[in-house]
Amino acid sequence: MTTQVSAITQSSEQEKLQTAQVLPIVGAHFIQDLYTACVAPLLPVFIEKFTLSLTQVGALTAALQIPAVLNPFIGYLADKVSLRYFVIFAPAVTATLIGLTGLAPGYFALIILLFTTGVSVAAFHAPAPAMVARASGKQVGLGMSLFMSGGATAYAVGPLLAVWAVSTWTLEGFWRTAILGWAASLILYWRLRDLSARTERPGSLRAILPQVVGFFLPLGLYSLFGTPLLECLSTYLPTYMMSEGSTLWAAGAMLSISMIAGVGGVLLSGPLSDRLGRRWVLLFAAVSSSLLMLAFLNVEDWLVIPVLFMLGFTSHSTTPVMLAMVQEHFPRNRAAANGLYMLIVFMLRPLGALLIGFLGDMLGLDAAFFWSAIISLFSVPVVLAIPAAKKTGS
Repeated sequence: MTTQVSAITQSSEQEKLQTAQVLPIVGAHFIQDLYTACVAPLLPVFIEKFTLSLTQVGALTAALQIPAVLNPFIGYLADKVSLRYFVIFAPAVTATLIGLTGLAPGYFALIILLFTTGVSVAAFHAPAPAMVARASGKQVGLGMSLFMSGGATAYAVGPLLAVWAVSTWTLEGFWRTAILGWAASLILYWRLRDLSARTERPGSLRAILPQVVGFFLPLGLYSLFGTPLLECLSTYLPTYMMSEGSTLWAAGAMLSISMIAGVGGVLLSGPLSDRLGRRWVLLFAAVSSSLLMLAFLNVEDWLVIPVLFMLGFTSHSTTPVMLAMVQEHFPRNRAAANGLYMLIVFMLRPLGALLIGFLGDMLGLDAAFFWSAIISLFSVPVVLAIPAAKKTGS
């Protein structure tokens, strides 16, 4: 009888989200993305210091993103051998590398530092969601929402950190901010050194290849159709607002409103998908984001703020749901599957940015924003093609 009660208690605990394990990883995600979020506001400073062209600036961004191709490989390793130390020490490495960009003697050194930072980013983002999923029990959606909220909050705070640090210490003193990354890694080592990042019974990648095609094709198409609208908000919103007559301060405030709303979206979408179903939440996000974008283009004065807030909420809410679906479809290859998903996302975002930029040059940003809403509606039939995860026994 005692054995049965113990087994029932252990099973009940495994079904619940283990906050003691999940929250440190969420905090690490915040610190990790906090430093990559500092890159964009530092670009004008690099342009002035090294006399860079816009093409060279684009190469800096590419150097940070190219290592994303390592995500599936790192994820595959994480399913075979525990790579928890990648997750533990990545914040310290990323913080150090970004901090050293202020001391870079030239453009080539800056490229090397950002490329190496990209490797550190990939080393964290491939196994970390799998670790969260393992500690989330049956509340995978909630776990993914908490995980993504760390990154979303970082992208709202990161630019403020960069501007404050450079204003206080100058670019050459930016290295001082690295202390936050090292503190995060010390806490992670204390809390996660005994937590495995690999699955208990890793499966064969060859055996799941048919599922990879059947699952990732519709999921990738959903991301493809939604990316232009997301890029409108995250990349082109300040430029659009200034073209409509806003000041630089007001345009930046609009971006902050969108990002803050996005934090709420990622926090709520996962738990809602646990209750209502993943595909229903994705369907609602696609339709509502398109309609809200059209409304945003047509409202005036103070109505812009609540519409933009709701648009930021819905458009940023899909990632936790898709991460949860990835974890549920590939329980024995969670990190590898997550690495493949992250590769798709990182490769699609530059395409979305280029598309909106091209449409903006040809037709104007107002028309580009309009067509992003229309393109997003193509996500609706794709949602229905995403297969549901099979129920597995304990």
